[in-house]
Amino acid sequence: MDYDTLKIIWWLMIGLYMVGFVLTVGFDLGIAMLLPFLGRGDAERRTILSTVMGTWEGNQVWLVTLGGILFAVWPLVYASLFSGPYLAIMLLLFSLLLRPAGFDFRDKLKSPAWRKFWDWALFAGGFLPALLLGVVMGNLLLGLPFRFNESLRMTYTGAFWDLLHPFALLCGTITVALLVLHGANFLQCRTLGPIALRARQAASISAFVAVGAMGLVALSLFGIEGHRIVDSPDPATAFSPLEKTVEVIGAGWLRNFLIHPWMLIAPAVAVTGTLMAGAFARQFIPGLAFWVSGAAMAATLLTEAFALFPFLLPSSLDPGSGLTVWDAVSSPFTLKLVLALTLIFLPIVITYTGWVYRVLWGPVTGSTIENH
Repeated sequence: MDYDTLKIIWWLMIGLYMVGFVLTVGFDLGIAMLLPFLGRGDAERRTILSTVMGTWEGNQVWLVTLGGILFAVWPLVYASLFSGPYLAIMLLLFSLLLRPAGFDFRDKLKSPAWRKFWDWALFAGGFLPALLLGVVMGNLLLGLPFRFNESLRMTYTGAFWDLLHPFALLCGTITVALLVLHGANFLQCRTLGPIALRARQAASISAFVAVGAMGLVALSLFGIEGHRIVDSPDPATAFSPLEKTVEVIGAGWLRNFLIHPWMLIAPAVAVTGTLMAGAFARQFIPGLAFWVSGAAMAATLLTEAFALFPFLLPSSLDPGSGLTVWDAVSSPFTLKLVLALTLIFLPIVITYTGWVYRVLWGPVTGSTIENH
């Protein structure tokens, strides 16, 4: 298999893992954000938490695997991302720890104050990762302030507060609203009565918020500079990121959609899927609403990937130092080895995950909790 073909395959595979992550961990995060608002009293909040209690730990496999594969396939991207905006990444990882702690400790004591504390810790454990993931995606479109020297040693000049650019926060609003929509649709599938009714309302509101933020982001992209490779070695060879020449162009991240109009399918599915998910939730068709909100989130990720391609980590400080699909990748042997392992274990993970959800599926009620 050619080296450039392997690079494209891994661009697609990483996208597949990211979709798996947002589809599974996504509704966990959404439910955590909704917990203090949809659960009126301890019994309802226990019911809400029980909808994900048997599956949330398995969902983390996608996150762990994604990190490992990023390290193996795109080591320069991994190293640059974790050593540049270090504080933001650490805050993201620590905020992800709040949710598992809340799941494990909330019901250890019967004190209302103790349980209320963990309810809000669970909310923070859902809201902060959702917001920060969107902020990271927004900053990829703005470009991160880093450069490489001749020996590929990186210099990063940004500060934590610089990442909270209004455009990045707008992208964070999209991820928060989409994950709330996905979580609310999951709750509609797994609960009955008042909780399902409140989840329906949350799904409708979050769908409109997400679409409004998507429209503002699309308009903002006309005023944001993008990057374009004007000269580069053969993509079928191994070369340093500094060997390419990159120019900065206005509204450059919209360029791929103008050259390849078929790519517009992704943003179209993202917008219409979000609206349809809200509409299906409103009509009490929760199963369809859940799958459509999942498709909308996958299309949103694909929209950003299409806009950036072939860039993975653009640099606002030195565009030539930006990392791309062609120059940030591991050796052909590593790509083939990891691909072979993925083709063996990924179907096993998907099959096992599907079996677990099938076994645990069904409405959760107060009597269900008391009997188990």
